[in-house]
Amino acid sequence: MSVASPVPRYAAMLAARTERTGSVLCLGIDPDPVAVPPALGTGLAGIERFARLILEAAGPMAAAVKVNVAFFEAWGSPGVAALERVRAGVPSDLPFIADAKRGDIGSTSERIAEALFDRLGADAITANPYLGADAIAPLLDRPDRHVYLLCRTSNPGAAELQGLRVAADPMDGAPEEILALRVARRAVGWERHPGTVGLVVGATAPEEMSAIRSVAPGLPFLVPGVGAQGGDAAAAVSRGRATAGPAFSRAPGGGLLVNVSRGIAAAAHDAADPGAAIAASARRWAADLRVLR
Repeated sequence: MSVASPVPRYAAMLAARTERTGSVLCLGIDPDPVAVPPALGTGLAGIERFARLILEAAGPMAAAVKVNVAFFEAWGSPGVAALERVRAGVPSDLPFIADAKRGDIGSTSERIAEALFDRLGADAITANPYLGADAIAPLLDRPDRHVYLLCRTSNPGAAELQGLRVAADPMDGAPEEILALRVARRAVGWERHPGTVGLVVGATAPEEMSAIRSVAPGLPFLVPGVGAQGGDAAAAVSRGRATAGPAFSRAPGGGLLVNVSRGIAAAAHDAADPGAAIAASARRWAADLRVLR
């Protein structure tokens, strides 16, 4: 009698949280100094208070939280210490994604894995795949963690490189296609352990999202670009869920996460009660991104 393979740690954690919240909302924490409500103060102290407020007010509605580490690293070692304190405040059942977009040669990636997985305690990270499989191998060699590879990003200039057409590759049967599709196709083969590789695919390009899903049916998507960038949340929910493979396709939400950062945080700026405003905005987004009724 065959024995079912255990569900990978990150996949199980994300599925449990999605089932609990009923939504695929990923709470983005990008504490830009210009967006901090005046009542919270200025400088790094204001940044940390704002990040903690967003986490406390909106975290209960989220399936995961994604912190952009650059907003803390910009303050040097005190900023990194603040990031660590914010990380320590994330509930143990809420997946924590370190949005770092790292990518370098193998020896450097080993240190990146140590910094983000072991020191910071990230459950998942974002990474740049453009140095190739050997460079990011140390990031992918963690069976208990997850890596979202940049594939088709949501920024206005994404197509400048990601939309370039690349020649057919007779070695692996890949047809002529845009670079983003080739990245997705290769990412499927880069997975060293089940459930450890996903893709960053922006909601601002729904047709390309569908095409990427067709070549990577089993990889989970982290989808930025709704809210302030104008991406279609409904299209992201309908097109972004995994359609194959046991790790994510059978899970609540199909492994999908739709990130909202400014769309939630901006509610605090002129509010008499910033925390209440953030919570109300998060509830609206969670309802828009609901996958379980």
